[in-house]
Amino acid sequence: MNILIKTIRISGFRGLENIEVNLESTTVLTGINNSGKTSFLKALQLVLGNRQFITQDDFYIRDNIKKENIIIDILLIPVDEEYNQIEDFSEDWEILFTTDRIRLDGDKSIIPLRTIVTLDPLLNYYKSQQYIMQDWPQFEDNGLFWYNSDNGNKTRFNFDELPFFYMDAQRDILDDTKARSSYIGKMLSKIEYSQEDIKEIEEQIAALNEKAVSSSDILQNLKNTLSELDSAIGSLSEKIEITPFTKKIRDLSKGLSIYYSHDQDSFPMEYHGMGTRSWSSLLTLKSYIQLLTEKASVEKSVFFPVLAIEEPEAHLHPNAQKRLYDQISSISGQTIISTHSPYIAATSKLNQIRSFYKDSVLSCGEICVKNLDTEDIRKIKRRIINTRGEIFFSRLIVLLEGETEEQALPIFSKNFFSKSSVEMGIDFVGVGGYKGYSPFIKFAESLKIPWLIFSDAEPETKDWINKLFEKSITDKTKEDIVIFLDDGNSFEKQLISDNYQDEIRIAIASCDEYVNEQHREAKEATRKEEISHYTDDELYDEIKGEKTKYGPLIAEQIILSDKGLPMKVKELLNRISKLLNIEEGVESDS
Repeated sequence: MNILIKTIRISGFRGLENIEVNLESTTVLTGINNSGKTSFLKALQLVLGNRQFITQDDFYIRDNIKKENIIIDILLIPVDEEYNQIEDFSEDWEILFTTDRIRLDGDKSIIPLRTIVTLDPLLNYYKSQQYIMQDWPQFEDNGLFWYNSDNGNKTRFNFDELPFFYMDAQRDILDDTKARSSYIGKMLSKIEYSQEDIKEIEEQIAALNEKAVSSSDILQNLKNTLSELDSAIGSLSEKIEITPFTKKIRDLSKGLSIYYSHDQDSFPMEYHGMGTRSWSSLLTLKSYIQLLTEKASVEKSVFFPVLAIEEPEAHLHPNAQKRLYDQISSISGQTIISTHSPYIAATSKLNQIRSFYKDSVLSCGEICVKNLDTEDIRKIKRRIINTRGEIFFSRLIVLLEGETEEQALPIFSKNFFSKSSVEMGIDFVGVGGYKGYSPFIKFAESLKIPWLIFSDAEPETKDWINKLFEKSITDKTKEDIVIFLDDGNSFEKQLISDNYQDEIRIAIASCDEYVNEQHREAKEATRKEEISHYTDDELYDEIKGEKTKYGPLIAEQIILSDKGLPMKVKELLNRISKLLNIEEGVESDS
């Protein structure tokens, strides 16, 4: 049997005013930059690891008022080998924690731990105190939040059997080999040999040194020259030694080098890129924890490491990222990973993902797998995670029915905001027809990522969306979320009804392939003449058959015209402006 940090709550730490996050044995934190992922990992370090990094800047500030306390609660629970919660801690864990720290939540044992950090602003001195609470309070109860509950009894909670390991994004195996405090440095300092092995190895080293010096005219000459130092200073030393190889076995680690071989060549770590060096650094942590786990097994003691890892994907290509994730998730204990990689997010399980989103406040979303049926899970994996992983990191998801608008709207958006949608964190996502909205909505709602629908207004489409809202897919109203085109219109028909026929004709005529410039001019003139006689229905049929080809060209021609953006497009972009507080982008609908 094992244990698990099931929940962590944080108030007053850096940008985390008040947040609750449920954890799995492996948890993957996604979200845009500066959403609080690193702060969350550092908060866990504050509870279980080194607290020396705390400064005044770590206390939450709002409206120039700094919070006096940082409060962090963690809930420890007993679990089975599959990490399912069970009733009681094993006897070994119970002995370690002592019954004074164990509480009951119904019929299940828990340990509700609170850490409070206070800072003296004059002395810039902080103090930390830990408590065992009487119970695990509700996150909010009648307007009072969890941090208003009674602290409980003072305690100390710092066990070697529950160690905390932190790997930041700046790791480098070359730095690790030089630092005694690194994980590889700690392992090297623990190397032990028997006296017989020490004697044998040092004799072999001495022989190697003698052979290296005697075989080199340069080294032999250097040795003879340096021996003159004895007579100059009257030294009583018997001889001068030059040791190309480390003389004493205790110094072997100081000259440690790591080589990776490729075919017949072997290259030192200095010759490898940051991807290999970062990956190697992470694997030394895995090795270190394996050694500690084996030691605990030999001693028949409990052991549960907690790992916090920032951006394991740094400098690695996609397949390497997936491989590294598998290696990390196989480490014993509990692991929390913060990432900006859609490949790592896609490799993890749905229930492991936690999405951080920050606007005026920080929120954390998770996909509650037990509320999804098998088909929902399949669609989310196949249609979103495996192909649109970038939306894990969206500020806003705009769901679209067709391909033309998926191609055109990013162009309109860049013209409107003077920034690309990528810069702004906006994803325009075609769902492949109106029946494809549901998995994207469930995904966005679960992970608390804001979303909008820009929808065709054909009768069957409107009926389908109305039924979605009848199922209470969100607490927002349809009017808040959905922008319909004019009744009966698809996006292509809307452009025609908005009198962009000329721009559409130019786009069509410019789309053909040409042998040379002279050929282009002649063929384009012929094509323009042909298209000039197209009815609205014929124009619609033409662009509907080649959506991906015509969508960007039509958008660019509309921008080049003096007609301005389509009214419905401006309505959407104004809605985005207000939702993301981009006031400078708001235009009138008139």
